[in-house]
Amino acid sequence: MMRPADPAARPMPHVMNTYGRLPIALSHGRGCWVWDTEGKRYLDGLGGIAVNTLGHAHPKLVPALQEQIAKLIHSSNYYEVPLQEQLAAKLCELSGMSSVFFCSTGLEANEAALKIARKYGHDRGIDRPEIIVYEKAFHGRSIATLSATGNPKIQKGFEPLVEGFVRVPMNDLTAVQEVARSNPNVVAVFLETIQGEGGINPSRWDYLQSLRKLCDERGWLLMLDEVQCGIGRTGKWFAHQWAGIVPDVMPLAKGLGSGVPIGAVVTGPKAMNVFGPGNHGTTFGGNPLSMRAGVETLRIMEEDGLMQNAASVGAALKAGLERAFAGVAGVKEIRGAGLMLGIELDRPCGVLLNRAADAGLMLSVTADSVIRLVPPLILSAEEAAQIVGILAPLVKAFLAEETKP
Repeated sequence: MMRPADPAARPMPHVMNTYGRLPIALSHGRGCWVWDTEGKRYLDGLGGIAVNTLGHAHPKLVPALQEQIAKLIHSSNYYEVPLQEQLAAKLCELSGMSSVFFCSTGLEANEAALKIARKYGHDRGIDRPEIIVYEKAFHGRSIATLSATGNPKIQKGFEPLVEGFVRVPMNDLTAVQEVARSNPNVVAVFLETIQGEGGINPSRWDYLQSLRKLCDERGWLLMLDEVQCGIGRTGKWFAHQWAGIVPDVMPLAKGLGSGVPIGAVVTGPKAMNVFGPGNHGTTFGGNPLSMRAGVETLRIMEEDGLMQNAASVGAALKAGLERAFAGVAGVKEIRGAGLMLGIELDRPCGVLLNRAADAGLMLSVTADSVIRLVPPLILSAEEAAQIVGILAPLVKAFLAEETKP
């Protein structure tokens, strides 16, 4: 059993203590596999938390990034960045939307979306615009995105939170309609198409369609956070495309750069002209290296059929998990789409992080009791079967030894 080293035997760390880390330091990776500094190999079922779209050391991505680093890594947004135009055009083509602002993280993308909504409201004469947000949501850890997030545990200690948010349950249209009747200051609805940190909770497709209709009727912005579920992870370029709708604002990040930090806010006609020069900006966003990473990620995904792979291998992985856990007491639900899957247990299961790592599998536990699998989109059917083969005995053993609280 892997155990953290004795703290007394280790030097005082210089890195701020903000992560509950496992005692593993990774050295290198190839495909869907990574090795630690002791030489132990792991199957990567986490993908850097849905970031490493192309896995590790992809033979098409590495030379492209090496070439870009040798040319230009960063330039100020004082100047035109041709790669921004190239990536923005591709994202608009894939989404059916109109314009893009580039930043460096999902938090920044969500922060920009919130600013768009507020200015949209002010431009319409609403002095104190409000935004509908959701229970169990996660949009980031800045003060504004933390306030939009629906997790009291991570909000605690950072009060006072930012005002201007109205919270409703997921997939409850009646609750949104009640807010519409009672609150004239609402300007937008903001939700994750599939909640990630909240436990892999999908929005129903008919619910999204109803939200689109309501937003059109009310003149609200429909803002869909696709930071974790976008970029082909569910088998569509963006998860909301399963519902056949187009949002007004769509934050992206994570998988768009295959590990190079990148964020983007894609906007439709209703929101594309809300910002003007001086309303928003960033130092690092849209730099040539991150733009090249985005351009190459989308190109390779198309060339290698990775969106289709996410759908087919994801379906095989889900089916394998369903077979392995059929009738197992303590497994409440297996949900998600493509290669974004959650296994909800009836009790907290954080200890499985360490046990899975001991067994050579990387994953995460979110919302205390949901095992999250978001592997690279290059995952093969054989590797999906290996994930099931490693994970199923661990979960069954855990459920057998633990008593339900």
